[in-house]
Amino acid sequence: MLGIADRIDRLSTAVGRFAAWLVLAVVLLQFAVVVLRYAFGIGSIRLQESVVYAHAFAFLLAAAWALKAGAHVRVDIFYSEARPRTRALVDLLGTVFLLFPMAGLILWTSLPYVARSWAISEGSQETSGLPFIFLLKTAIPVFALMLLLQGFAEIIRASEVLRTSEQDR
Repeated sequence: MLGIADRIDRLSTAVGRFAAWLVLAVVLLQFAVVVLRYAFGIGSIRLQESVVYAHAFAFLLAAAWALKAGAHVRVDIFYSEARPRTRALVDLLGTVFLLFPMAGLILWTSLPYVARSWAISEGSQETSGLPFIFLLKTAIPVFALMLLLQGFAEIIRASEVLRTSEQDR
């Protein structure tokens, strides 16, 4: 099972590193928008929407990587000082009772939303906007699926800690 968790971790890391490069794209695109607008008086809705798309993709696609790295915000009253077994139990219960229902609900409710968008090849409401809103919306179920996969890897790792700590007794 740890081999499966390792493969999921590698997938989350690869997708997350790709998403991290999108942050650079956001900065460069936004810089271009500002320079074009204020230095040359040129506006571009496509360029502005590209910033929004890259920003959304960066956050949605990097979420599982952040979960793997423990970079998500958590209320840390006792977690950092707790024993590994206690942390593993908190991780296991949090994943099963909080992460899985939330990610499952997002996945379940987003699929019809995304399917409708694909069915009409939804594009921007702006005349000169990007014609790819259906791709942007596709990132929502991908986000949920990646979180579910990474959550499964977290459960495997937490279960291993709980199993090995019981054997040590």
